[in-house]
Amino acid sequence: MKKIVVVGSANTDMVVKAATLPLPGETLLGGTFFMNAGGKGANQAVAAARLGGSVTLVAKVGNDIFGKQTIEGLQKENIDTDFVFTDDTAPSGIALIMVNEEGENCIVVAPGANANLLPADIETVNAINEAAIILMQLEIPLATIEAVATKAKATNHQLIINPAPAQALSDELLNDLFLITPNETEATLLTGITVTDQATASKAADIFLNKGVQNVIITLGKQGAYFKNRNEQFKVAAPVVQAKDTTAAGDTFSGALTVALTENMDWQEAIQFAVTAASISVTRLGAQASVPYRKEIDL
Repeated sequence: MKKIVVVGSANTDMVVKAATLPLPGETLLGGTFFMNAGGKGANQAVAAARLGGSVTLVAKVGNDIFGKQTIEGLQKENIDTDFVFTDDTAPSGIALIMVNEEGENCIVVAPGANANLLPADIETVNAINEAAIILMQLEIPLATIEAVATKAKATNHQLIINPAPAQALSDELLNDLFLITPNETEATLLTGITVTDQATASKAADIFLNKGVQNVIITLGKQGAYFKNRNEQFKVAAPVVQAKDTTAAGDTFSGALTVALTENMDWQEAIQFAVTAASISVTRLGAQASVPYRKEIDL
């Protein structure tokens, strides 16, 4: 089985679901509280593992109860945690999440130990050399992301970046990237093209391609996902579902897509697989709790 290495964040999510999201200065009474394992890196690793991938997570947690629970949870998902480092100087990452009745959310992340996953740590990760695909997001230091990219290029490994939360990326990082998977908001920030539909997604994709990215997928929420490279372009529609919580939908998409690519699905099949997985996740509350299993996709 081809190996997937996910390099990224691991958090504990503290979630309140209420009728509406509070305005600045407003206190809302009522709502339901629950805690969930989260963090974009861990979410994507769990998604890939549940959907059939052989996954190693590279991350950093604090030497606290949240860090211990994170590692135990990952191991229960059959994820290799040999490179989930423990930091004695910072607490584990925490995300405070509010979700309204429509499934929309707002999130504040205190990164904690995630901010201390450094390039020096990456030098010790021999699993990267064995990976078929390396998957990253942007909740860890950019210098670390660039260190992984340098290592991946030197060994001709395929690197996927899910640029969330959105921040500027250097042309050097984008050059020779196997795949980038922004949503509309992230694509807009990274390209300056306001992405709202297939036509504007195509223009944004061209900017990425001209910077040396080999393949571009722009996720479009309810509209599905748009793919473009030098040879083809198409849009994959999303199933119509009743969304409860969109937290981790993008992470589920990324994990699912990576598995599909390691199984040698073509782009159309791979994106359909990922869109289906993400559409299931939004019908459930929570981050990792919402991620489907392979048997739910292969119906």
